[in-house]
Amino acid sequence: MTSNDGAKLIPLVRAAVLRGLLSLTQGGLMSFLSRAGSVRQIGLLLCASLLGPSVLAGDIVGKVQLMEKGGKKATDLSDVVVYIDSARAKAKPTKVVVTMKSKAFTPHVLAIGTGTTVEFPNEDPILHNVFSISAEGFDLGLYKRPKSGLRTFDKPGVYTLYCNIHPQMSALVVVRDNPYFAQATKEGGFRIEAVPAGEYKVVAFHERSGEGAPVTVKVQATGEATLSLMLDAASYKRVPHKNKFGKEYGREAY
Repeated sequence: MTSNDGAKLIPLVRAAVLRGLLSLTQGGLMSFLSRAGSVRQIGLLLCASLLGPSVLAGDIVGKVQLMEKGGKKATDLSDVVVYIDSARAKAKPTKVVVTMKSKAFTPHVLAIGTGTTVEFPNEDPILHNVFSISAEGFDLGLYKRPKSGLRTFDKPGVYTLYCNIHPQMSALVVVRDNPYFAQATKEGGFRIEAVPAGEYKVVAFHERSGEGAPVTVKVQATGEATLSLMLDAASYKRVPHKNKFGKEYGREAY
């Protein structure tokens, strides 16, 4: 039985629930069993009739590898973001924090949904700045401890963040327009939870490789769909960035 067949049966199951399963005759119950396929599938359909079709969902789990120069494998994959491309679901906005401390952004990579507000507290006793020229760009100005800056990311994309004073400070915010994304563990494992049954293209991203080739995966109404992803950063070359005025960084003034 496919997920489409399950969706067609949901109204039938809902009607049966309303009438009361106990009122079914033996013959009627056997007929229903033959149409649904199995007791397990009936249980899923009953849940869907009461909670909605979104209960027919599984998880996408797997592992990603990142190849560096010389064919070496990266040993820390925690900055890899894995996501479903073009899923028909709205992102879930929240509020998260990226800290500026010891002249660094922490975390270095953050994956969020559209509409999420990021707070940027400065925990150093010196001035910092948060700016980006990605998409429409933004600039939170100069401030130091204990002040914070806020930015709401309404559009999907990859935003590279810098400090206009300290060129060594950089971070990435990966903004997705659906809730189906995850950040890999240090070892490269990932899990995207509660994905509605169907076929999807899964993409991995890292700042040194960009997006990898999409991998098609089929998610069943329950359980796990597994896959492996590979990213290639062998040709990556670090290029010094400019300050927010498009000029070279000078001597640190703060």
